Amino acid sequence: MSRSLKLGLAAAGVLFIALVVYLSLHLGQVKVEVCMEFRGRSNCGTAAAPAQEEAVRTATDNACATISSGMTDSIACSNTPPVSVRRLED
Repeated sequence: MSRSLKLGLAAAGVLFIALVVYLSLHLGQVKVEVCMEFRGRSNCGTAAAPAQEEAVRTATDNACATISSGMTDSIACSNTPPVSVRRLED
């Protein structure tokens, strides 16, 4: 393999890694905290996503993960309206 080919592959690798890091850091533009109550238990979860609806859904799932048990409870908790939704600043 020639020296210029090795340099080109190395540069392409560095650019790829830089792109992945950039997209990872800038992907979550909306950050929220959602607090849930389910069957007498409560918990709050946070999440970040490009759109608020996605962030709320993920934060809801995160909050429900520790206050529900099993798939049926998890789905029921996720379908419960949140006690609070708060947008967080970076």
